[in-house]
Amino acid sequence: MKRSRIGDLRMRVVYRLLAGAVAVIAAAVAAVVAIISPDSAEQPGEVTPGQIAAPSAAAPSPGPTTAQSSPPSASSSTSPSGSPSPAASSTPVPDGSAVTAALADPRVPELPDDTRLARLPGKPLSSKRRVQDEKSGVSLIRFGKPWKPYGASPFATKQVLPEVKGAGHRAMLVSCPVPTLPQATMKGTALLAARWTLNHHPRGARIRWTASQPVEGGWLLAYRVEYKVKGKARSSMAAVALTETEAPAVKPAMVFVTIPDSQRDRWRDINTAMSSVRSGAGR
Repeated sequence: MKRSRIGDLRMRVVYRLLAGAVAVIAAAVAAVVAIISPDSAEQPGEVTPGQIAAPSAAAPSPGPTTAQSSPPSASSSTSPSGSPSPAASSTPVPDGSAVTAALADPRVPELPDDTRLARLPGKPLSSKRRVQDEKSGVSLIRFGKPWKPYGASPFATKQVLPEVKGAGHRAMLVSCPVPTLPQATMKGTALLAARWTLNHHPRGARIRWTASQPVEGGWLLAYRVEYKVKGKARSSMAAVALTETEAPAVKPAMVFVTIPDSQRDRWRDINTAMSSVRSGAGR
């Protein structure tokens, strides 16, 4: 009996030693496999389950791209997917995406070559009085009758003609800091301003340019605005003049005038108003 117990004890020790050796060998094999074979999550383009891929560093353009952007150069790098890398870009439009968007508007045609404002029909109306627009930093003519001052909001100054039934809108001469984002050139800024003035004409109004010319410290655009009132074709003559002011922190000043065709005998007042604009509230 004693020999049997001693034999059993020796066999238990041997079994424990063998089990320990097997565990050591298994751990060593697992370590070698881990070193030789990297985790699949480290492979390019793969993400470990439960993780969220970071967004691409290339953000979308803030504005519409030009229809005639230049092709990428040979030195431009591309991402593995074939799309341009953040460093690649097209040739920018001189006045930015806002001008590109304005010219893509079917209501706004391409600007013409420089053309001076012609003498419009009607009898000229003179006046020695002036309106001082301290907010915009300009002054302009203050017409007498049939014009009259009117509640300026949302402009800084405002003069109007009597309302005419069926005209579609009321004739007005206003001034204010330009309500659009200034561009690289005053010509580009004037284009955005002219497009903005369509908000003060009947719905569906379109621009047809009649003049585009530099003026002292800025740019002038004149245009016919065409639209329909109760199915009948109507139009207005309009103009915007933009000029820099003596206060450099202030946006360029805008003077805008529009007169419907039912008052075409007053269209000459557009010439007078545009030529009266002066930078500086005291002039």
